[in-house]
Amino acid sequence: MDRLIIGRYIPGDSIIHRLDPRSKLLAMIIYIIIVFWANNFLTNLLIFIFTLLTILLSQVKLRFFLNGIKPMVGIILFTTIFQIFFTQGGRTLFQFWFLKISSDGLSQAALIFMRFVLIIIFSTLITLTTTPLSLADAVESLLQPFAKFKVPAHEIGLMLSLSLRFVPTLMDDTVRIMNAQRARGVDFGEGNIFQKVKSIIPILIPLFASSFKRADALAVAMEARGYQGGEGRSKYRLLHWQLKDSIALLTLLVLGLLLFILKTG
Repeated sequence: MDRLIIGRYIPGDSIIHRLDPRSKLLAMIIYIIIVFWANNFLTNLLIFIFTLLTILLSQVKLRFFLNGIKPMVGIILFTTIFQIFFTQGGRTLFQFWFLKISSDGLSQAALIFMRFVLIIIFSTLITLTTTPLSLADAVESLLQPFAKFKVPAHEIGLMLSLSLRFVPTLMDDTVRIMNAQRARGVDFGEGNIFQKVKSIIPILIPLFASSFKRADALAVAMEARGYQGGEGRSKYRLLHWQLKDSIALLTLLVLGLLLFILKTG
């Protein structure tokens, strides 16, 4: 859990760090859309090279990314296995009872796996190079035009900021509770699957109690400082859209156009 990097911020002065957080959020939305247009070798190669270049520009070590994505690989593999066994078509490679592995199933599973990995890497890159407060300001700014439709832009930005802020804290609490339970003789790795699930209960109860206690303390602190919502509040951090933000989005749009042209089907 200590290797989980989602929600963490790495200070830096790279060109990715200096981009406006609004352009990063818009880029992430565009990226998630165009990654599903990559459905052959060439398009996947192009988006993979683009993602690798973005990581290099962020000056975040690739090893740090690979270690951080390891906890998510199990979930991705679990999802792609269904594609292998339940996607029919093409040449049959293996069959046992109702389980059948075909060439189309393997290719579809590979595409799903690649899409999950790329999306997780790119979204993690956003949080690694952008402070949670900046992300919250970006969300609030992008949702501001919808305020006339009673969309609580400030409250949504605040919830996002707090959620990202406390992800590492919850992970640290989980590790601390697990170490305390191990010191009391709990073994989280022994037994069958039901015993392993049962061993999680000594973690969840104190983790929920700690989370509620921290949320209550945070609410009291915000009220003590006179927090009354976003009405009439000024901004300490001002967002500035620059030429490099437009160039970054234009580059992503050009990549999306290439993927759309080169995709099959």
